[in-house]
Amino acid sequence: MTVHGLSPSFSLRGDQPLQIAIVGRGFSGLMMAIALLKSVNQPFRLRMFDPRPIISGGQALATARSTEILNSRARDLSVSTGEPKDFTRWLQANAPFREAVSAAIPGFGQIFVPKATFSDYVYQRFSEALAQRTDVTVQMSNDGISHIRRNDNGLFTLSLADGGEAVYDTVVLATGYGLKPPLETSEQVMDAILMEHPETRRHVVVMGNGLRAVDQVLQLRDGGFTGHITILSRRGFLPQPHTRMPADAVFPTQPMPSQLRNIVRFVRDACAEAEENGWSWQAAMNGLRKRARTLWASLPPSEKRQFNRHLRAIYDSHRNRLPADVHARLEREFASGLTELKRGTTLKRTADGLLVRWAGQPAESHFAADEVIDCRCLSPDLRDPVVADLLDAGLAATDELDLGLAVNPAGELITPKGRPAGLFAVGPLGLGSLPDIDLVPEIVTQTYAAATLIGARSLPQLQAS
Repeated sequence: MTVHGLSPSFSLRGDQPLQIAIVGRGFSGLMMAIALLKSVNQPFRLRMFDPRPIISGGQALATARSTEILNSRARDLSVSTGEPKDFTRWLQANAPFREAVSAAIPGFGQIFVPKATFSDYVYQRFSEALAQRTDVTVQMSNDGISHIRRNDNGLFTLSLADGGEAVYDTVVLATGYGLKPPLETSEQVMDAILMEHPETRRHVVVMGNGLRAVDQVLQLRDGGFTGHITILSRRGFLPQPHTRMPADAVFPTQPMPSQLRNIVRFVRDACAEAEENGWSWQAAMNGLRKRARTLWASLPPSEKRQFNRHLRAIYDSHRNRLPADVHARLEREFASGLTELKRGTTLKRTADGLLVRWAGQPAESHFAADEVIDCRCLSPDLRDPVVADLLDAGLAATDELDLGLAVNPAGELITPKGRPAGLFAVGPLGLGSLPDIDLVPEIVTQTYAAATLIGARSLPQLQAS
């Protein structure tokens, strides 16, 4: 699909506009496009690659069912920097949504909305930003990318899966956790359970302990599944609840300790102090998130590894929270006895269940299940051919813990020599470098920083031409 009549081939000679490629059209990709449209003042041509023939609000939103609720409050979901109330204003102007949600709700920005609603908002803001830029041309391409290389002149050549090539001034990887979808998505498995004789499936195992796992449990119930559900988690920490009323960020202002052990004690004391003063531990965690990036950067690699081994699951369960009503519903599921949480490590899928090593037991055993839905937390796919190729070519490096790609706050890739590569990787690909970069507010901030940097670096080129 071409918008504004873009030709498939570009010329970078003479006074041709800036050429930009975004690989990925999920939330990170669309957000990057919005930031470019709003921040880069000179004309440019943008091509957005993704082998999946869809344009969506993101990996977590593309298959969202209407009843799935985002875990962030509306106040935190604006895609317009400097306009924190943009999303809430959009909601208030949305007639169907206004009919479903009373405008008299105190603090309209405190509500939680369906994922599909947010996806509609993101795409509308993208369309509006594009309509305002008659000097910008955008092309949507379903071509896969097989190779990225930097030329001697500093430009980047993208080799396409069909054998073609294209040259760009700037390339942005916005693939979320990777461009290749799983062979069978959790949504496809759930559809099979609900549509193909659900009475034959009396026990379903949901692997994982995050928001996706909770979503799948409740979606099964909404679809009419009445059998037994086991949530199987290695650590056993499920998402904690949001407060019903706003939990504005509060946190001690004094310097944080330097050692992980003391940091944990400091955070616990901050949560206790917040509750003693009439706030909540959620407010203290919101305050901690504002300092998380600086704190993470200050830790030596050994303590980062210790955090990932022993504290990551606890931290994630407190930062990725459930709306209070959804959490209460999950609690009722456990109280009914039809849903239970078990701690164990999955070793292997079998034809009729899983091979599991239960927590505290050295031996492995078979756990029977009629169906298994894998909702375990995703991590950046460093084995993706494009990513692996960049690593081999020295255009990218992994972070200290090999969790993702090494990036600076603007998402620019850092080479093994510690230099900026001129390539960008926004969103979850940089999880090992930037805590919480898988969350909407952090991705929004990062994409605008990247767009500003791209625009500033292109000015000398335009002036010279």
